[in-house]
Amino acid sequence: MELPWHFYLMAITYITAGLMHFIRPKMYMRILPGYLPGHKALVTLSGLSEIILGIALCFSLTKDFALVCIICMLTFFLPVHIHMLLNEKASMGLPKWMLVLRIPLQFLLMYWAFWYL
Repeated sequence: MELPWHFYLMAITYITAGLMHFIRPKMYMRILPGYLPGHKALVTLSGLSEIILGIALCFSLTKDFALVCIICMLTFFLPVHIHMLLNEKASMGLPKWMLVLRIPLQFLLMYWAFWYL
């Protein structure tokens, strides 16, 4: 399967992001909204999902399925980004402008995945 370099950049990005869930789990638990149960399990599940989907992007048999799953995953992550914007404790000390930009960034990441379908 020969795809452009930026496709493989996407795969590496998701694998790296998933690994970060295991390197800095407390950071990810802190940004989850309080109404979601089992923060540790959610961080583990989302980290594993990102790693598996990043790897799945690299195989022609699973590429399209992984892209659809990534779009769905990013959709599920939107409430977390909104929570970070509205909750100072969850904002990780990031400036408001950066927190605001993270929301349209999610849609750009969705478009990036959709582009390869």
